[in-house]
Amino acid sequence: MELGRELAAISAGLDMLYRSRNRNAGILDAEGLIPVAVAEVVPQRFDSYEEAEAALLSLRDRLGQAETALRGDWLDEMSDSLLALIATFRGDPITFAERLERQIRVDVRDIPDEVITGYHKGIRQALDELGFRGGSLLEDFGRWEEHARIPEDKVLDVLADFQRKARARCGALATALNACWLDDEWIKPVARRDVPYSAYCDFPGRQVLLNVGFPYTAFSLKHLAVHEAFPGHLVHLKLRERRVMEGLMPLDAAQVVTSSASSALFEGIADNGLQFLDWIETPEDHLGQHLQRLRSALRCRAAWKVLGEGRSLDEVVPGIAAASLQSSDVTKSRLAFLHHDLRAPFVYAYWCGEMAVDQVWSRTAIEERGTFWAYLYGNMHTPKTLPTHWNSRGS
Repeated sequence: MELGRELAAISAGLDMLYRSRNRNAGILDAEGLIPVAVAEVVPQRFDSYEEAEAALLSLRDRLGQAETALRGDWLDEMSDSLLALIATFRGDPITFAERLERQIRVDVRDIPDEVITGYHKGIRQALDELGFRGGSLLEDFGRWEEHARIPEDKVLDVLADFQRKARARCGALATALNACWLDDEWIKPVARRDVPYSAYCDFPGRQVLLNVGFPYTAFSLKHLAVHEAFPGHLVHLKLRERRVMEGLMPLDAAQVVTSSASSALFEGIADNGLQFLDWIETPEDHLGQHLQRLRSALRCRAAWKVLGEGRSLDEVVPGIAAASLQSSDVTKSRLAFLHHDLRAPFVYAYWCGEMAVDQVWSRTAIEERGTFWAYLYGNMHTPKTLPTHWNSRGS
């Protein structure tokens, strides 16, 4: 527990230092390095990035004191991701590939063409089942999307209804997590405009901030209900808050640290919510899941082409838009984060995080699901520690 307390203090101090050097910047800078902390952490004070680096290196010299092998590996990966962030903040030479490896802890670069083709085939099959056929994939999808779009004045009500339904389906997961408090939890959908996200979980304010300027189908709102609330970010953060308070998780579990080793599993848990609730039921659901994964993967591709290969955003957008079944204007607005140095690698947390959790979840026997949920939500993980230590448990 002591190493976790030390890491939390260093992270909080690094957050303070980063914020002090990015005052009066945009909305993403205002979030800092740690947008959410569910417990009070006394920051270690740093006057320079070199001081923060020295503190991390000192902690890394003592990783052998970690309580378990999982904790040792987690602390190793998380501290290295913070060192990579420091290098970025200082302007040290560091490639985008190295940032992906060290910060997000993934070895993915571009997304293989066969993955994109597979999602397109899934969408085509679902459109055929729904009766939207006879044209190109883009044409038939466009007709379906127009048909399925929820009117703007209804989206908050539809999202709230899906949240209630999602919460009601969390029974087995709540039992596995000993989350008897779940029925009393709620997070209110609130409209926002001109913000750089589709939805945002304001955990302290218990609000889901929804960008009502974006178009939504029933599935996209269903996905957001589980991602932002039940059993996604709201449940995950509340569980970490309670367990840190009860001394069942180390203090570093109280922090959400942007573009770090924690990011992929934080988003991956949320993006697997529909699978956890066994809530992929209809052709619309299958279409929506393929579409969500397609666009998530293609945002990674766009990031790699711009930041890994050095191509311009204007050069990349048309191809990404066509493959995403979106207009160029919408696609470009969804890629605005590429201009934000801290946030740029974070896009990989979604697709890579979802795949990391799905690869373990899809191989988990029904009778082991409760054990898996307790292990997944109850520990801090990276895309590497999750399969390594889940597969080696008891050995």
